Amino acid sequence: MADNMKFEILADSIKSINIKAGNAAKSAVNQLMTLRNWAIGYYIVEYEQGGSDRAEYGAHLLKNLENQISEKGLNITLFKACRQFYLVYPQIGSTVSNF
Repeated sequence: MADNMKFEILADSIKSINIKAGNAAKSAVNQLMTLRNWAIGYYIVEYEQGGSDRAEYGAHLLKNLENQISEKGLNITLFKACRQFYLVYPQIGSTVSNF
């Protein structure tokens, strides 16, 4: 019986650390993706506000970015959301260092 209890403790310990590590990893990924999205929005807004060829590209900027970058998930929909995220939360920049 004592050996069985030790095994149960072992199994519970492994389950527990797996859950804790998984939650920590998810949290870290969420934080990094939030910072990535904010930074993408920042770059787009800065370009739109100061880009010398802004008038040439106009509304086609995000489509041109999607075509130029050509990576899965980096598309017009994400760029619009990132731009909006940056515009709503510009203060996040004070927490970002050398991104």
